[in-house]
Amino acid sequence: MSDLQRAAAFAGVGLLSLAAPAVTRPTPRTAAVLAATPFLAVAAYALFFAERGRTFELFARRGDYEEGRLLGLGGFALAGAGVAALAAGSSLPATVFVMSVFALTGGRVVATLAGRSLSHEFLLMAAFSVGALGWALVGGYAALVVEARRVVTTSPALAPTLLVFLAATAAIGAGLLRAMLFERDDPLVVVSVTLLLWLFVELDVTVPPSRLGVGLAVTVLLGYVAYALGTASVSGMLTGVLLALFAIVLGGYGWFALLVTFFGVGGLAAKYRYDEKAARGIAEENEGARGSGNVLANSAAALGAIIAFAASQGVYPAAAPAFRFAYAGAVAAALADTLSSEFGGLFDGPRLVTTLEPVDPGTDGAVTWQGELFGLLGAGIIAGLAAISFGLGPLATGVIVLGGFTGMTVDSLLGATVEGGRVGNQGVNFLATLAGAVACGVLATLL
Repeated sequence: MSDLQRAAAFAGVGLLSLAAPAVTRPTPRTAAVLAATPFLAVAAYALFFAERGRTFELFARRGDYEEGRLLGLGGFALAGAGVAALAAGSSLPATVFVMSVFALTGGRVVATLAGRSLSHEFLLMAAFSVGALGWALVGGYAALVVEARRVVTTSPALAPTLLVFLAATAAIGAGLLRAMLFERDDPLVVVSVTLLLWLFVELDVTVPPSRLGVGLAVTVLLGYVAYALGTASVSGMLTGVLLALFAIVLGGYGWFALLVTFFGVGGLAAKYRYDEKAARGIAEENEGARGSGNVLANSAAALGAIIAFAASQGVYPAAAPAFRFAYAGAVAAALADTLSSEFGGLFDGPRLVTTLEPVDPGTDGAVTWQGELFGLLGAGIIAGLAAISFGLGPLATGVIVLGGFTGMTVDSLLGATVEGGRVGNQGVNFLATLAGAVACGVLATLL
């Protein structure tokens, strides 16, 4: 069977997810069993009863022939059964589960169809994302229609703009995970995307229509530019697009300006005099194109601040300013560290930050005075943008600069002490940006 037929067949199995919003709830346990039963039946067939023939050929992947069982279909169905049971028996909206399944299966169909005439990695991922977005919206509205026919409805109503935001998140998230994982890991994709969407529903975020439209258009455009310029791989581009979408929708345009400045300036700094940095042993891998791990390591603390800011709006609004400063501090630390290492490493005479003894270029924890100045410049750029975007005064702007410098210094200290042993480079980057976020948030609260 062709890959397209196989993708369509999996999409057909994905339709079973509509059982979750269809079942009534005499008891949560009964509802969970009823919602999971269709997927369990498919899993039992795939793992224990499937024999070589037309159906086997339709669903079989390469490894399934060696095992003589439809392991891919079985794993997908078991994941569907587990999440369907959770959706029917808990506060997880069945609509969210359906959208996650539809995003994965619909994206696969469109990407497989596009693969017949396209081979470019970016275009194939774009095809997957478009298909995932469209089919997730179909699944979301279908789930709402199915659930509306029930006598008793327990799931929260989802606003149209929130539904589109969740569909976009599902599409980009599923594409990112598939770029990082293998085809056999589709069950993990379904579970992960469902939990991510559930988080946003529980946060009860408000999604302004204008910000959603602008966010989708601008982040996709900038994602393409980043990939075209070679500053990010496909997975790194998807990670940046997802984070930028969250920044616009959950924070605002000012939040997005800070994040995109880090991505743009940091990416170009990594490409600057790349050959010379490669000769010194300090260049980023993949010719400076940042992967998903690098992007996440530098942005995870900022993402946490965005989500905390959105959650605080309806719970404890007084804490919102502290999370705004934490976000700015994390981004300032990320850009300060990036400019310090990318430009500072081009100068001779680096010294270990802990002892100030001369070391070779590229040594973990090595700093130059020029690199420190470039780091302060990076923190100042983010602080200046934050001052304009958030209407900050000189003292508040200085707090962000200090937060960025703190994160950059923590990165150097960790590099000189623990990096390469217990903690890798990406772990050090995350801890440094977290230090910048905490320092900035605490100082802003105190001052």
